[in-house]
Amino acid sequence: MEQLKGIAIFVETVEAGGFSAAAKKLNLTRSAVGKTIARLEERLGVRLFHRTTRSQSLTEEGRFFYERCLRAVEEIRLGEALLESGRREVRGKLRVTMPVLFGRHCAAPILTALLDEHPGLELDLAFNDRIVDLVEDGFDFAIRNGPLKDNPDLTARVIARQRMTVCASPAYLEKHGVPQTLEDLAHHEAIVYRRGNQDRPWIFPTESGSAREIFPTSRLRLDDLASIADAAVAGRGLAWLTCWLARDRVASGELVRVLTDIPANIFEAYAVWPKSPVMLPKVRLAIDTLAKELPPLME
Repeated sequence: MEQLKGIAIFVETVEAGGFSAAAKKLNLTRSAVGKTIARLEERLGVRLFHRTTRSQSLTEEGRFFYERCLRAVEEIRLGEALLESGRREVRGKLRVTMPVLFGRHCAAPILTALLDEHPGLELDLAFNDRIVDLVEDGFDFAIRNGPLKDNPDLTARVIARQRMTVCASPAYLEKHGVPQTLEDLAHHEAIVYRRGNQDRPWIFPTESGSAREIFPTSRLRLDDLASIADAAVAGRGLAWLTCWLARDRVASGELVRVLTDIPANIFEAYAVWPKSPVMLPKVRLAIDTLAKELPPLME
């Protein structure tokens, strides 16, 4: 049992980011956490942490051991969740990674509202546009936009469908005219989203079901969608934005939607989590809530 206690404290130390943070969470002294880790290292015959006066970081052996300990701890957590599944209260730490802009404006407000209804729930939300390894980085699930790559180790569920729209400021349209067809885009300035040294095309569905990609003329390329919306408001050109991002600016009159008679591209937002025979109640609650409350925000 002492060995299991040492492993649990080790995992908590890694997840908390250091001895002091783990001690506070476990209601122990920093010295007690440090001694437990030291005993564990002595028993294993390896050093698990690089230590300085200010911080601790995992050694290569520590990372290897953590990945395997985490699996065992998750099995224990799963067993606890199964026993608690019939109870109303959802408890425990829920770690979620999500795209920065979509997370900040759409997903995070919905998830944080769960804290009011579930006092035993803790949230750890990470905003990052890169694809992370859910198991290695210790996340319960991720929110991801756009097509997913096949991965037999992951389960995915559509939680929202996002519609795109082309917008511009009234001043820009007064000066340059309102485009009526996709061909008209060739005669306009556009603000282009650039990612990974590549300009991202504007995509429009066709009657045949295929996608038409357009690379509009542009003198302004940005890797941040919120900045693209701001530049469009400033009259810098046409912008291809998600409807939820443009909505408030359209409502205020700062932007005007154009090409509204042309079918809009729609892409999915997914919740993605490690495949498991049973979904933890906290994960099910969060994903069910997102799937219910996100769609009305997408228009």
